[in-house]
Amino acid sequence: MAFLNMEQHTWAFTFGILGNIISLMVFLSPLPTFYRVYRKKSTEGFQSTPYVVSLFSCMLWMYYAFLKSGAELLLTINGVGCVIETLYIAMYLLYAPKTARLFTAKLFLGLDVGLFGLIALVTMLVSRGDLRVHVVGWVCVAVALCVFVAPLSIIRLVIRTKSVEFMPISLSFFLVLSAVIWFAYGALKKDIFVAVPNLLGFVFGVAQMALYMAYRKKNPATTTVVHQLESMKLPEHVKDTSKGGAPTEGRVSCGAEVHPIVDALPTSADDQAAVAIDEEEATRDDRNMLIRPEQAIRPDMAIVVQV
Repeated sequence: MAFLNMEQHTWAFTFGILGNIISLMVFLSPLPTFYRVYRKKSTEGFQSTPYVVSLFSCMLWMYYAFLKSGAELLLTINGVGCVIETLYIAMYLLYAPKTARLFTAKLFLGLDVGLFGLIALVTMLVSRGDLRVHVVGWVCVAVALCVFVAPLSIIRLVIRTKSVEFMPISLSFFLVLSAVIWFAYGALKKDIFVAVPNLLGFVFGVAQMALYMAYRKKNPATTTVVHQLESMKLPEHVKDTSKGGAPTEGRVSCGAEVHPIVDALPTSADDQAAVAIDEEEATRDDRNMLIRPEQAIRPDMAIVVQV
């Protein structure tokens, strides 16, 4: 019996180390994005919400690991995650425009400072011992489940656009692998607060990978719209010659003559300015039909939850 317990502890430690390694890789996955932000000195429409929420999740799991004995591996990876996410948020605040910076600061203060402080204060005052561990554990499970449901928006986007541009297979694969390893760790440690949310994360990760395989060879909806817009030809202008003006020599006129639309363009400065404004509004309307990159969910926006 003692040998079985030792072997179970060894396997749990092994899965915990593997979970730390893979989770660290997932935490570092947005580095190319923030290198681009640093190089261009602009956030370019990137959103800060995933990083603020990820920091909140790491802080909760750190608190849970402090309360529960034998959870050192949870403490290490979530401590590293807090540092990395804090650096991401600091860089975002440095290069974001004023409106986005103000929104990020409010979200950070409300979620990572206010809500986390309230949870910690209430659990410290109301509960004690194992009850406190269970209360904090269920709070962590609730937050993890809400975060794991977030990829549903990516799945909806893929189905609507018929494009997997914003759902790279590598990220989905590593999230599934991380969920499997942390589920095994929680099962071996008999910790339902770790095992349950990662089971749901595994299901959603597999669904994303299946969706990728289904749509990876299909043309994206945005490309189809662009091709349609590019293939559109300018209409020809019909010039009425029945009331005056002889037809061109060598042609047979039946009262109307076809000329290119360029012949009918206005020549005065005011008319040309009006046409330029109309063309600008039409171009803006055509662009609004497309999904711009900053309006879509980027792959580096995936919210990471390590448990």
